[in-house]
Amino acid sequence: MSTDGPEKTPVSAENDYPELTVERREDWAVGMPAIFNSMEPAIRRMGLARTAKLMTTINQKDGFDCMSCAWPDPDRRKTLEFCENGARAVTWEATPVLVPHEFWQKYSVSDLADKSEYWLGMQGRLTEPVYKPAGSAHYAPVSWDEAFTIVGDALKALDSPDEAAFYTSGRAANETAFVYQLFARAFGTNNLPDCSNMCHEATGTALGEVIGIGKSTIAYDDFERTDLIIVMGQNPGTNHPRMLTALEDAKCKGASIVAVNPLPEAGLIRYKNPQRVRGVIGKGTAIADQFLQIRLGGDMALMQAVSKRVLLAEEANPGTVLDHDFIQKHVSGFEETRANLLAVEEADVLLATGLTSAQIDELAERYIAADRVIITWAMGLTQHKNSVSTLKELMNLLFLRGNIGKEGAGASPIRGHSNVQGDRTMGIWEQMSPTFLDALQAEFGFDPPRDHGFDSLKTIAGMQSGQIKVFMAVGGNFVAAISDTDAAEAAMRGTELSVQVSTKLNRSHTVTGAAALILPTLGRTEFDLQKSGPQFLSVEDTVCAVHATHGSVPPVSTNLRSELAIIVGVARATLGDAGPVDWQGLQDDYDVIRDHISRVIPGFNDFNRQVRRKGGFVLPNGPRDSRTFTTATGKAMMTVNALEHLERPAGRLILQTVRSHDQFNTTIYALNDRYRGIHKGRDVIFVNPDDIIELGLADGQRVDIFGEWHDGTERVLRNYRVVSYATARGCAAAYYPEANVLVPLDSAGIGSNTPTSKAVIVRLEPAAALVPAADGAVTLG
Repeated sequence: MSTDGPEKTPVSAENDYPELTVERREDWAVGMPAIFNSMEPAIRRMGLARTAKLMTTINQKDGFDCMSCAWPDPDRRKTLEFCENGARAVTWEATPVLVPHEFWQKYSVSDLADKSEYWLGMQGRLTEPVYKPAGSAHYAPVSWDEAFTIVGDALKALDSPDEAAFYTSGRAANETAFVYQLFARAFGTNNLPDCSNMCHEATGTALGEVIGIGKSTIAYDDFERTDLIIVMGQNPGTNHPRMLTALEDAKCKGASIVAVNPLPEAGLIRYKNPQRVRGVIGKGTAIADQFLQIRLGGDMALMQAVSKRVLLAEEANPGTVLDHDFIQKHVSGFEETRANLLAVEEADVLLATGLTSAQIDELAERYIAADRVIITWAMGLTQHKNSVSTLKELMNLLFLRGNIGKEGAGASPIRGHSNVQGDRTMGIWEQMSPTFLDALQAEFGFDPPRDHGFDSLKTIAGMQSGQIKVFMAVGGNFVAAISDTDAAEAAMRGTELSVQVSTKLNRSHTVTGAAALILPTLGRTEFDLQKSGPQFLSVEDTVCAVHATHGSVPPVSTNLRSELAIIVGVARATLGDAGPVDWQGLQDDYDVIRDHISRVIPGFNDFNRQVRRKGGFVLPNGPRDSRTFTTATGKAMMTVNALEHLERPAGRLILQTVRSHDQFNTTIYALNDRYRGIHKGRDVIFVNPDDIIELGLADGQRVDIFGEWHDGTERVLRNYRVVSYATARGCAAAYYPEANVLVPLDSAGIGSNTPTSKAVIVRLEPAAALVPAADGAVTLG
């Protein structure tokens, strides 16, 4: 391991997919390999001193919040309070390797479009605004003033503000998000698509309806006080590894853990905590006491089946199973829901889930025996057609035994991006409530638009129809993250101007409007100095805790501007300085923004004082704090939901998209997925060995993967290697974002409009021959 300073040049990645190797999957997660894979690239790319500074301030009370997942921080922090993927995210952002000035002349936009996400990201940090005029093949550097003028002129030239869309990534801090939505609404539109539309929108929809708030109902410490944790549709060992420590602590205090997932994931089998002796030289801690390998889309049936068993147990032993006091005082819809659940047919449940009655019986017995239960979930539950109904059934189960609003119990959606929940709290939503809009009007003196705007999928549809002409994104990688890649990219290319506020290159910089801008920004790791002095920002984690985040190192370039300063520059160029909002004042002193927030958003009263507390503060939460439910009935609402599941046609599989271990969202850190045994490649599809035989294929065979949908459009991934893997029967998996090409734009969740990325019908065919043409291009033979 080199410690003689940072690498000075970008890593070459011309050969994006070296020869793929497949090994046995792991049955444990983290341990010493995680330390090596965290520190080796950090020290090699950033040097020892920069690495030490950043790794000792990440997730500390006076440091910066990890820009990766939204896992909450414990009150008592360790000296090293990060996971492997958090360290990789820091290394990715804080690299001192810079994209050179001459890069833009060397590579045309079409050249860049031929590169992989991995290659693009490895080129280093962006440090200067660059502009591609309509008709030009290249980006070229421009000044900040020129860049702001280009955006402002384009926005002012629109016939309607609704011809623009303003996208937000979950990385944007609270203050940034508040000012961004303020600008969009002052401009005159509610077109505020965000990454929540593609992941946890179903959570917000379902929980918002049945408990009055689309957020977690637990506190961090509840994991140490619970009797049972049911982990559904998630892979914490890769997507939020610090959760494994909370699960280990819960096990040590006597809790049971049940994992429900189509794939066996290493982190839910055994955890080797690298900060404990038994995790370094011992066997670690077994995590899941029961593993239910459910079929994709079977979660609603499972929740209904367990609820039915709870009701039958109450009938057999009246007054001993249900929480009658909670149901009587705090629940509406119980009798109707009870009747629906008792009518659920076991045969339908077993078909939908792929489980046995004995397995479901065991889960029900665990649930009934536990006084305090937490159910936690991620996108394995939220990216289906019936995700909203599934989550309502999950809540029905919690309501039956009063597992809301008591210590050690509740609903725990795990957000996948560090401030995605805070962005929604700050108003990044296309359909904010009249109460919020009224408060915005009272604070700033203009009447915000009242009609609902476009979410992410509707934004693509707006581009296709020609309505959306200007697209601006603060962070993220929109065209790679959203479904139906070919259609989404064609839609983006039909816009007049695309604007990306970014730290590093990604696919969305290569798939652009007729004209395009890239505006380079500070990373969360970096100092933010404005007119009034050093600034800090704030974020909200997955359990509604709000805390400050302070940059720890100087910016890699003095030419960089904060996301907030960039938004202000665009706002001033578009709206001028004569309106009701003092845009420059917001940039000069972020305390001014927090004062505005304190008067607009409930729970943020005295924001500047509260956020300066060590560790921050927790937002009020009616269901958690006082069993108060701001719903249509004023109570927690049990609901009747028709049992649905996705049927698999003969000779087909149901595919889900998943992340590899060496990636975060669309960012690819390396070409490995070591827990699943994949090295030096990503072009694989995981298939159950019995399904491989049934389909007449072989492990290691190359296949073309065709997505099937009623519109007749060919959606295909070419030349993927079949990997025999212990998936649920009839189910397959391939890596996101590459497999997004298979997910139709109009295949979306009911009530959430979220892409159904965990429910794609595919067929596998032996790979077509690839024939080199005379000009070097490769075509199908």
